[in-house]
Amino acid sequence: MKVVYDEAQKLHYPRHFVASGITTANPEQPERADRLLAAALGAGLEHERTRDQGLDPIAAVHTPEYVEFLIHAHARWSRRPGASAEVIPNIHPGRGHAGYPRSVDGQAGYHMADTACPISAETWPAARLSASTAAQAARRVRDGDRAVYALCRPPGHHAFADMAGGFCYLNNAAIAAEVLRAACDRVAILDVDLHHGNGTQGIFYARADVLTVSIHVDPLRFYPFFWGYADERGQGAGLGFNFNLPLARHTDDAGYLDALDTALGRIRAYAPGALVLALGLDASMHDPFGGLAVSADGFARIGERVARLGLPTVIVQEGGYLCDQLGDNLAAFLGGFAAFLR
Repeated sequence: MKVVYDEAQKLHYPRHFVASGITTANPEQPERADRLLAAALGAGLEHERTRDQGLDPIAAVHTPEYVEFLIHAHARWSRRPGASAEVIPNIHPGRGHAGYPRSVDGQAGYHMADTACPISAETWPAARLSASTAAQAARRVRDGDRAVYALCRPPGHHAFADMAGGFCYLNNAAIAAEVLRAACDRVAILDVDLHHGNGTQGIFYARADVLTVSIHVDPLRFYPFFWGYADERGQGAGLGFNFNLPLARHTDDAGYLDALDTALGRIRAYAPGALVLALGLDASMHDPFGGLAVSADGFARIGERVARLGLPTVIVQEGGYLCDQLGDNLAAFLGGFAAFLR
């Protein structure tokens, strides 16, 4: 199996993160990529460097005004006297109709859901490469590889078609799914991140050609708060094609694997031609977010059960934050996945 990644994805180094009113170091740090790449290579994967795949895969998922904002936001922001080093919104539109302002301050509020996704001069190049990583991996799978691991950093599943959030700027899983759709009538996305994949859900919520399934901590008291409930089933043509499995805080391996079996049953019933696995390692019992209690053995069993679907699979890296077990958890997942493939 190949791991697709480029070192330039590390150039994005966000410095701000506000939680409970306190500004702290942003958990989405470049060192994550170093540890994940080392674990992937240690598990026997072959490194393939990301090649820029152009704007086409991004434009298939994201609105042109949002892409234009991401490209130019930092330069525009920096021209303002006294501007901070990173673009961070301080105002957001209310519910209902929202006009589209011309100022970068207003557009930042329109296109950025929270303060967890600051934009620096390096953010757009890194996010574009992360999206290219997903697209390149998906093209390999579309063209015949059984599975490819896309080491996407920054991650993507909280990004909507026109909005960043939760460390995410471009929705890598959605981009991979659109690439696969060129060869498959139906594609499934399974999100096993600690947090609900709200951006992915939003992008495909009214579509029947991409099934979205997410296992995550119940959002009643957990990010992203406003999305991820079990009654969110899709709308219009997409009704019945979105499936959320919210879990109680600190659910362990047994409870998680029960939910995974339910998710895999829904995917089998959909009979997709390919799978995108949004792999969040932050479900770990050791992750600093502390939401779930999945062990390294649990990740190995997740990998094995996903592989048993027998689908061409793009594994897209999402969350999983700095802790001593981060690389071990990825190695366990990849080991479980590859063991069944053999």
